[in-house]
Amino acid sequence: MTAIDYINFAVAIVTVGLGLCGWLAPRWTMNVLDIKSGPSNMAYTEVSAVSGCLFVGIGIGVLILNEPMAWIALGLAYAGAAVGRVTSILRDDAASRQSWTFFGTEAALGAWLVLANWPPV
Repeated sequence: MTAIDYINFAVAIVTVGLGLCGWLAPRWTMNVLDIKSGPSNMAYTEVSAVSGCLFVGIGIGVLILNEPMAWIALGLAYAGAAVGRVTSILRDDAASRQSWTFFGTEAALGAWLVLANWPPV
């Protein structure tokens, strides 16, 4: 295995770990992310699905596939999250240290996964 492989696998493991937090501990995740539930409690299912099992699924998927295009797809998912976050920071006046830290992390992981695994073979 190369250094790129080790970093890719570490990113996938972190992705699965964060997904497990969102899935199995949605209240804790919502507290960390400053998300409040409304009258229907839909927020819990949203966090479990989108901040949870979606990341578990894609993280496990890239580990199983271990193909350059799979790693790039994970990178594009992180890049998409970064675009959505920075858009909200600017549009919704949502700048905070936490928002910018999450943006930087998502942008860095997205850039790494796309650039380190390009061109796909």
